[in-house]
Amino acid sequence: MTRTCKNCGFVNQDDYDFCAKCGTPLVEGLQPKNVYVYRADQLQVNKKALAAAYIITIFLSWSGFVVSLISKQTHLAVFTFFGFFMPFYLLQAKHPTLKKHGLIMMMISLVGVSLSFYVMFH
Repeated sequence: MTRTCKNCGFVNQDDYDFCAKCGTPLVEGLQPKNVYVYRADQLQVNKKALAAAYIITIFLSWSGFVVSLISKQTHLAVFTFFGFFMPFYLLQAKHPTLKKHGLIMMMISLVGVSLSFYVMFH
């Protein structure tokens, strides 16, 4: 059995107490609790976490380049691929600012990984 909202006409599942579309109570006498709905573009970006993400991305993607310069006989540049984890994670975010920073981090990682492999193979 489904529950139809009297306010908007949306058909809800039978176990819903509130309309999934407008939030109107589907059961008589039921009072809504204080529920806050945030849209992805309204959320604030934590600048400290973003700075930490940049530091981690730079460290992981450029560490193979630095290690390869110091020690020519190493193949540790392969570990620079870990520098792609943070950008790929941020590119999946719904917040436009996080996506933008994910693209910037991706470019930083691509340059670091490319230089790491260039130094490793030459």
